[in-house]
Amino acid sequence: MKNLSQTPVVADKAAAEIAGHPAWIRLKAAVEELRPFQAKDGSIDLNSRGATTRDEADALLATVVDATRELAPLFPHDAAYLDAVIADLGRWADSGYAVPDFLDSLLAFQPAGQREDGLGHLVVFPMYTQNGNPDRNLEAVLLNVVWPDWLAELERTRFDNPMFVPITFSDFTAGYDTNSAVLFPETVAVRKAPERFTWGGIFCDREAARFRAVSTAAVDTLGLEIPADAATLLEDQELAQQTFVLWDLVHDRTHSHGDLPFDPFMIKQRSPFWMYGLEELRCDLTAFKAAVELEAEGPETASGRMGRNVQYAILFDRMFRFPVSGGRVRNYDGLGGQLLFAYLHKHDALRWTDNRLRIDWKRAATVTTDLCTEIETLYRDGIDRPKTAHWLAAYQLVSRYLTPHPASTWAKGADALPFAEYNDSKSLNKALCDAVLPDEFPLSMFFEALSKKLSGVIASTSGITGTTDLGAAA
Repeated sequence: MKNLSQTPVVADKAAAEIAGHPAWIRLKAAVEELRPFQAKDGSIDLNSRGATTRDEADALLATVVDATRELAPLFPHDAAYLDAVIADLGRWADSGYAVPDFLDSLLAFQPAGQREDGLGHLVVFPMYTQNGNPDRNLEAVLLNVVWPDWLAELERTRFDNPMFVPITFSDFTAGYDTNSAVLFPETVAVRKAPERFTWGGIFCDREAARFRAVSTAAVDTLGLEIPADAATLLEDQELAQQTFVLWDLVHDRTHSHGDLPFDPFMIKQRSPFWMYGLEELRCDLTAFKAAVELEAEGPETASGRMGRNVQYAILFDRMFRFPVSGGRVRNYDGLGGQLLFAYLHKHDALRWTDNRLRIDWKRAATVTTDLCTEIETLYRDGIDRPKTAHWLAAYQLVSRYLTPHPASTWAKGADALPFAEYNDSKSLNKALCDAVLPDEFPLSMFFEALSKKLSGVIASTSGITGTTDLGAAA
């Protein structure tokens, strides 16, 4: 596995040509030059020391507008959106570069209604990039939709998800030269949030490339023997992209299905972070169960062949990348990965002995599905519980398999928590969240060691795409 060679992905010819188009190059350069002058909210203070002048800002924005107008005929399906973008850019300039408002263009952009394999989009918005740049800078992205026939049929017949838009990068500005792998309307600067969001984009090429790089390094580091089809998945970028599209399709829809689902993007942490970790893991394990069912249908269909790959992807990404990526403050995705590993370990579906990891591939699917059942039972029972009791029950589930921090108040049980000190639920909920340690469930010794060994390859995946040379990235 150490001499990994990437199977190249042939980009859509039109998209590749547009990435080299002089107008795109001018647009990208102007956005990058404008970026340092924007505040966190996207505004530009023309009166502060070191700021750009009004004439300089106007010249840069005029370049963005002119380049967008020149590129627009290459995207006739986005004509209304790009007209709205140009109008919103003009209003931003007319406001003196106050906090930008791109609600009109956001409402005009409807990629979920245009899911056609290979269809390209030019996206220009002031926005933050989740897991990337936290500021609402102006960003520009060239992307392609991924919508093969077999996936369209699954979405139509089994996994309805009309808002899901899988995409790949052609080129991007600095906000996406990061770990961000999503394009979400929630991140765009607007005067008011729309009544509802109608689409969400996920960059399957970045997810797949990152998965391949980190999983390959983990397999080598841990001395893990993997089946031949798992090795093929790690070697083939196109196959990995298709795998992530199916995984994401089922994961994304699960947030609104089942007992007691909730919005996982309430990132202000109105609940203890393990609630978000369990929700994300529930969605992944639901996708895992669906993949087991697809695999059982046999290799005669594309979806049947992809079922096994989705299982590998969820196990490897969840266990090897999630726990050791990002910081340790309220890292709910990391928590879910730790929980999956510990559950498999305690149910003897994997072993770490003699400095080698061994997975019982025959039992792994059954045990992983059992964990999904435990989480589903927690959710179903939660319907009849008050919120704080549900939080405590969820904590007890996690702490059956993960050891809490020795100084944890939550680990001491309900008697140690301030239930009797507050009369109103809002204050009580805040106090209970405040009692959570930043790293309530620290990494085990296994993951502490793995984190040090994989830190370099994980850092190298920032900004990765489907055409990145993984050998160079590692």
